[in-house]
Amino acid sequence: MRKLVLFAHISLDGFAGDINGGLGFLSYNEELQQFAHELVQTVGIPVYGKNTYQLMAVYWPTVLADPNASGHSLEHAKWVHEVPKIVFSTTLPGADWNNTTLIKDNVLEEVNKLKQQPGKDLVIFGSPGLSKSLMNLGLIDAYKLTLHPVILGKGISLFDSKTPMSNLKLLESKTLGSGIVTLHYEKVPE
Repeated sequence: MRKLVLFAHISLDGFAGDINGGLGFLSYNEELQQFAHELVQTVGIPVYGKNTYQLMAVYWPTVLADPNASGHSLEHAKWVHEVPKIVFSTTLPGADWNNTTLIKDNVLEEVNKLKQQPGKDLVIFGSPGLSKSLMNLGLIDAYKLTLHPVILGKGISLFDSKTPMSNLKLLESKTLGSGIVTLHYEKVPE
């Protein structure tokens, strides 16, 4: 059975983006790039909320057409173009990025159907609004977080007061040379 995994970069104070949703606080270097590359190997279907989907759908196709794109960026752009993708949104009129399915309603039922299919994990990339909704429905099975050594003070929170309590088991952690800590937690069954 597939798992629904949340992958997110967060600040020490729990923000997944600055006040405008920006990720300028990321210390993106070779070590973090390697971590992300290894994580992508576990992904069967990337999962996005509306805002993250729109950003990805605009950005990655331009990389495919960029003759100056790095080998890593081009490799990722090809992967994300071809892989089946899911976007959850009640307001998006359609999803025309290659190989994308739009889910507008029946979220609990649709996610549980996807989990029953064979294949690699369903991985939510960032998407704090969607992530909170899926946490509230008890659908997230695991968390792969990169904890960045910065305090933003304010921004877009990954967790809030509506997030239900979940007991987690730490499966793996690693401190990178930059001070970023990678964390892999699995939800403990109730």
